Amino acid sequence: MRPIGLRARVSAAFALGALLLSFCISLVSYESTRNTLFAERERTAVRATYYDAAVVNAGLGVRDPDVLEVLRSLDTGSDRYVLLHRDGQWHSRSADLAADTAVPPSLQTMTAGGEAGAQRVRRDGAPALIVGVPLSGSAEFYEIISLEELERTLQTLALVLTAVAIMVAAGGAAVGWYVTRHALRPLATVADAARDIAAGDLTTRLDPDTEPDLAALSAAFNDMADQLARRLERDRRFAADVSHELRSPLQTLEAAASVIEKRRDRLDDRTAAAVGLLTAEVDRFQALVNDLLELARSDQPVQREAVELPQLAERVCRSRGLPAGLVEVTADAAVTRMVDRRRVEQALGNLIDNAIRYGGGPTAVRVGDGFLEVDDAGPGVAAVDRASIFDRFVRGPAAHARGDTTGTGLGLAIVAEHAAAHGGRATVTENPAGGARFRIDLPGSRQ
Repeated sequence: MRPIGLRARVSAAFALGALLLSFCISLVSYESTRNTLFAERERTAVRATYYDAAVVNAGLGVRDPDVLEVLRSLDTGSDRYVLLHRDGQWHSRSADLAADTAVPPSLQTMTAGGEAGAQRVRRDGAPALIVGVPLSGSAEFYEIISLEELERTLQTLALVLTAVAIMVAAGGAAVGWYVTRHALRPLATVADAARDIAAGDLTTRLDPDTEPDLAALSAAFNDMADQLARRLERDRRFAADVSHELRSPLQTLEAAASVIEKRRDRLDDRTAAAVGLLTAEVDRFQALVNDLLELARSDQPVQREAVELPQLAERVCRSRGLPAGLVEVTADAAVTRMVDRRRVEQALGNLIDNAIRYGGGPTAVRVGDGFLEVDDAGPGVAAVDRASIFDRFVRGPAAHARGDTTGTGLGLAIVAEHAAAHGGRATVTENPAGGARFRIDLPGSRQ
């Protein structure tokens, strides 16, 4: 499972924090508003009930009062219902109310004891407030006030606060995304610098003054880049020094071997075979030293010029005793391309040499639009080795895969260096016809 990125985690934290904060504020606001509205509604209901109770008490004070008429004289509207309990009987303005069950027994007991009270109940699924007031004599007055409208108001308020909480959470996520975008920008600069260094630009450095909070990171990065550049420079200088030191005795060996080789026909068979092996090893040693010198000069800039790649490939083949007809040009190939002639010629030559030495010889040298390919007839390269075959400097995976323990990967390393100098890369894949297919991509302008 792919881990969640830092930017997504920070944005999620902003969103969660905003959601929790807005939830707490919404909850406090809702409860405060709810308590205030209920308290105000109860005070209003109690005042109205006491007023109506006074009117009823005055109406019942006459001789032979008409109880129903007294109750109908009250202006209660559509959300208030009145009940009167007198001499053990219940009286109401209409017959739609079960008077004997509408008032809770606890409130009836309290009111009958001469104490006024109020209680919230649910009536027909809707909230209501019942206020009881004792009257003179053995009578109690009750008024039922509907709280349904107040409940709808609170429900609307809850929906609004929920929507606000969601919008605040979304806003927090957006703010987190925006903030992390700017907060991570210095890290993106570090990544770009690291990418430039990996691509070969060892002069890339970070400015510590750009982001003071990351000054320590910038200084550490620059120090790492300086040490890397110094180490690579030491390696190049060492390779160059070793190569120059080896050239003098190697030239002496080559001259001596050449003298002995000219007199080979005068030697016995065993001595002649030994001389042949010696000459071959001296030649291979000379190629190895040349590769070391080329690696030491790999940091030199690319000298681009218009080069006809098919002709270059044919010339490289002929120089190694191979027929020029081995070169194939694809239909979409650009005949002339702006490249470094020396680098491309040596890279292609090294691939052909690798195919001759370890792959049973090249079967095709293909020139395409921005690429060169060399197919060989060997057993191929293991898939696990293909990604790193051009990065080995001691023994190439191609030689190891083909059972060769004496081959060198310096030639393939030079191929990778020359391809990278052009902004391209060197890769190896499986040849559909059998063997391996080595490829050099050379992005750049056509001519």
